[in-house]
Amino acid sequence: MPIVKVIEVISSSDKSIEDALQNCVKEVSKTIHNVDSVYVKDIKVHVTDGKITTYGLICKVSFRLDDKR
Repeated sequence: MPIVKVIEVISSSDKSIEDALQNCVKEVSKTIHNVDSVYVKDIKVHVTDGKITTYGLICKVSFRLDDKR
């Protein structure tokens, strides 16, 4: 039976929420494999002079651990 681990990651983008999510998956995948899913726990934006400047996400990333028996 596979074991699934969950980590929390903060990601951001100056373009969009979707881009911040893509950045999350891209960066996590550099060091972790077997990524199964990403749950967006929270979304926030930074605002300057009445305009959104940065989109930020707090994500929970789930991945299967390797079975090394």
